[in-house]
Amino acid sequence: MESVIINPPRVIPRRPIYQSAKRLVDLILCLFSLPIAIPLLIICALAIMLDSGSPVFFIQERIGKGERRFRIYKFRTMKTKLDERESRSFMKAYVRGKIDMDKAGISTFKPVTHEQTFPVGRFLRRTSLDELPQLINVLKKEMSIVGPRPNVPWEVDEYYPWHYERLEVLPGITGQAQINGRSDISFDTIVRYDINYIEHQSLALDLKIIWNTVKSVILSKGAG
Repeated sequence: MESVIINPPRVIPRRPIYQSAKRLVDLILCLFSLPIAIPLLIICALAIMLDSGSPVFFIQERIGKGERRFRIYKFRTMKTKLDERESRSFMKAYVRGKIDMDKAGISTFKPVTHEQTFPVGRFLRRTSLDELPQLINVLKKEMSIVGPRPNVPWEVDEYYPWHYERLEVLPGITGQAQINGRSDISFDTIVRYDINYIEHQSLALDLKIIWNTVKSVILSKGAG
C-alpha cells in the first residue's frame, strides 16, 4: 500500500546565512580532520590491498540534491564480481515498503551477507571507516557532512511521490536516520527522519547529529 504524504513537496527557503554557515562548517571539519583522515585513508587502502587486492575504492553513481547525479566515493568492503541481482531486488522491495521488518531477520538497510565481504571490509563497515572517502564529495560540494543519505538511481526509481522531498537538500555522510538505527528501520521511517531534518535544519541540529554520529560509531551502533 502506498504511504500517505506527510507534507506536500515544497521549496525550501534559501536561508543564505545558514547555508553559508553550514558550508563553512563542512569545510572546517574536513580541513581539521585531514591530519587524522589522511593517515587513516592510507592505512585503510593498504589493508584492503593486502586483504583483497584492488580496487581499493568503490565508486558508484548516486542521486543528490534536485535529482542531480554524482559519483560517491567509499572504500571497497565487498568481494569483486558479485551478482547484485538479488541485492538489487531486495533493496527495491525495501524502498517500496514490501519487506516485513520483523520477519526479514537480517540487516534490512544493508542486506550484505558475511560471505560477500572480506575481513578488512567487515571491519571498515562495522566502524564506518568505509565512508571516510566521502570527505572528497563534501569538498566537491556534492554532499554535506549532515543530510539525507543518497540512494542509487534504481532505488530512486522506486520512490513514492512523498519520498522525493528528501532530495531538496544536499545529501550527507550522516543524518538523523543514521543516529536512530542505521540498519534496522524501514525506508519510510528513514524518509520521515530526513523530512524532519529538512524542516528543522539548523547549525545546532547539525552539530548535535555529528556528535551523536561520533558516539554511534564508537559504540558500533547500527553498523552493518
